[in-house]
Amino acid sequence: MKSLKILWQFSRPHTIIGSALSILSIFAITVGTSSSVAISPFLLPISLLSALACNIYITGLNQWSDLEVDKINKPWLPIAAGVLSRQNALRIVLVSGIVCLTAALCLSWAFFGLILSITTIGTAYSLPPLKLKRNHILAAAAISVVRGILVNIGFYLHFQYEITGTWMFAPAILPLAIFVTGFSLGIAWFKDIPDTKGDAVFHFDTLAVKNGRKYAFILGAMVVAFAYAYIIFAAIIGQLPSTSYYIITHGAALSLFLWQVSILRVADDTQVKRFYLFFWGLFFLEYMIYPVGFYLPS
Repeated sequence: MKSLKILWQFSRPHTIIGSALSILSIFAITVGTSSSVAISPFLLPISLLSALACNIYITGLNQWSDLEVDKINKPWLPIAAGVLSRQNALRIVLVSGIVCLTAALCLSWAFFGLILSITTIGTAYSLPPLKLKRNHILAAAAISVVRGILVNIGFYLHFQYEITGTWMFAPAILPLAIFVTGFSLGIAWFKDIPDTKGDAVFHFDTLAVKNGRKYAFILGAMVVAFAYAYIIFAAIIGQLPSTSYYIITHGAALSLFLWQVSILRVADDTQVKRFYLFFWGLFFLEYMIYPVGFYLPS
């Protein structure tokens, strides 16, 4: 049980939950937009296995490569806290990488290519010579491309092909991809705000270090607010089914987000960390509410 708890902490639970919800949501959207449905009982479980193993590979590799930074910024993480050795962490990372690619290959070469692309970007994010996370523009781009484009559009096309035998693209997935791309920029910028001390010591050129915590927070809040406004606009102009549903749900989520933004003191690390967890809660919420509209009466 102790080992499982350490593995769970090492996997960064909020990212695992977010990845699981995103895959389940995209699967539900694909089924809801497909006229011909013939689903293999192995499709969703193997796709989920590959995605979650990929998630553990990327987040684990990041912890393995940034041990010294985490000792300052996140000393409670398993390697930094000394409850997981760096050698065992690397074993978990390598096994996860093998599992995610092998599971993907069991489904199709196209899906293997998608997962390989995600793992490649994740590797470049954490490891030299690129180590994209050292530059705030490259880091934000990597996170947004993976979570916004490759996950949403890539997994939708994967499910669409496995279910219908075609690569037909449903325009209704595009607003979700754009929304999550904007939301991922918020993730990229918000996560670095309480980590300025360690990032500055190790010369990580994050937006919060380069331009200040308040600047990073305001810019992230503006992008996320725009992402919510875009979904509402897409519903109004008929790009989404159940117009009133998307207006009401996303209007309420936007109001909740702006309320939290208005009361946050960016200089307070405790408040910022609490806000960041709340922000991930909104990420979870989006993937729970977005597919519902495809099953409601027009």
